[in-house]
Amino acid sequence: MSSKEGGASTKGGRGKPKASKSVSRSQKAGLQFPVGRIARFLKAGKYAERVGAGAPVYLAAVLEYLAAEVLELAGNAARDNKKNRIVPRHIQLAVRNDEELSKLLGSVTIANGGVLPNIHQTLLPKKMGKGKGDIGSASQEF
Repeated sequence: MSSKEGGASTKGGRGKPKASKSVSRSQKAGLQFPVGRIARFLKAGKYAERVGAGAPVYLAAVLEYLAAEVLELAGNAARDNKKNRIVPRHIQLAVRNDEELSKLLGSVTIANGGVLPNIHQTLLPKKMGKGKGDIGSASQEF
């Protein structure tokens, strides 16, 4: 559009233009989670003396996958309850109904999550069958 933009890219004609747009490591990896921020946290956390270039990319990919998995299941739980918004209860239902996520987050307490609806078998009322009912009433007469 302006004469400066066109001139900067063609000037010299050797190598890349200096005004090229920087591409983030998250974009290079095709991720939504911030690779640079995770790299910074890994370095500042003193988990190791040095941090490789691939470590934050791998960790960002794993965290993004876990977040997507939980969000998908929680979204399904919200839709089952005829809600458009995911609340902690939906996350709790999603995590506790999934075997692997429940194992991963076994010792985690989700605030305002509640518990899974569950009534122990021994607390449920007995089913009175025809044959059993007669025998039961006969034993009560003595």
